[in-house]
Amino acid sequence: MVAVTKVMPLEGIVVLDFTQVTMGPCATQTLGDFGADVIKVERPGVGDLSRTAVQDPGGLDNPSFWAFNRNKRSVAFDMRSEDGQATVKALALCADVVVSNFRPGVMARMGLGYEALACENPRLIWAEGTGFGEEGPYRHKGGQDVLAQAYSGVMDRRCDPADEVRVYPTALCDYTTGMHLVQGILLALLARDRSGIGQKVSVSLYDSMLAMQMQEGSMRMNRGVDLNWGAMPLSGAFATSDGAICVVGAFKQNPLSDICAALELDEDLSQRPEFATAEAQMRSRGELQEIFRRQFATDTTAHWMRRFESQDLLCAPVRSLEQALADEQTAINGMILTVGTDSRGADMRAIGSPVHLSATPATVRYRPPLLGEHTDEVVAEFGLKQ
Repeated sequence: MVAVTKVMPLEGIVVLDFTQVTMGPCATQTLGDFGADVIKVERPGVGDLSRTAVQDPGGLDNPSFWAFNRNKRSVAFDMRSEDGQATVKALALCADVVVSNFRPGVMARMGLGYEALACENPRLIWAEGTGFGEEGPYRHKGGQDVLAQAYSGVMDRRCDPADEVRVYPTALCDYTTGMHLVQGILLALLARDRSGIGQKVSVSLYDSMLAMQMQEGSMRMNRGVDLNWGAMPLSGAFATSDGAICVVGAFKQNPLSDICAALELDEDLSQRPEFATAEAQMRSRGELQEIFRRQFATDTTAHWMRRFESQDLLCAPVRSLEQALADEQTAINGMILTVGTDSRGADMRAIGSPVHLSATPATVRYRPPLLGEHTDEVVAEFGLKQ
């Protein structure tokens, strides 16, 4: 049994957080989960855009905001005023890490750019997440998850070319880029421990989505071949009589033969010449998948799960988010947290950290803050003028 220590990995690290919405806040929340003192800078009366992104009875204090903003203290300053700018700059110079996700140049125009701050605090780590990077033809475009899906080629990737182009409905780009931002900040903190000097950290939605396609990009650039894991002939999602099942026909000597057995087909299709090899199966994908679809529709998801697991084939039921949240595995993994109580006294529930450390696990020290809740506290703590 590994003892849990009271010292968190990032305890003593002060993070000044200018980020909004998803990409930046999920990064800074991760830092806060593991001990960093995250001070969230918001606009008076408005705050982070995620406070108003969805209509909710909680108004500015709503579940969309809670999702990415536990373990933070909120301060609200008017950055249009000289006093507000001076206070925030003084706070930035006290920080170990400054994080933003504005368009390139916005922080510099507020007097909070990397050069301006690093010359006064060379230990500072200045981290930014943008849509497309600091240079290039798209640098001034607004960074947004769906746009990054489209520009990077992710949205064009489909299991079947005949399928419609669709938006992926979860913030895939934002979350991935946020985790890359965390990686960059942690690497910069490690480097500072050795050199004593901070540095700039930059990530973008665009780069993260290209990086997510490493294998596909390598095959396209080097062999001119389209690698599409979703188009594999023995894999897919199929409707059953009461839902749907996902099957991956791979990692076995003759997966098609095992699939035929699991599907209770009268024939081992792998013995047919048109299905005998992987190349032949790819050419005949449409015919194979139609056979699978017809058979899956004849019985329940539970029935086919039992059949496929008996053949040691990879499979899973296609479930709703509500079903996944209620799953015993979700609870065992500690993935549902109570992060405080709202204004009505009800529990505030959120998804937990997917990173599990045995000695220094993620903790909830602060509920998601009310707008400007900690302004006076932080001003006094750092000896600032307001």
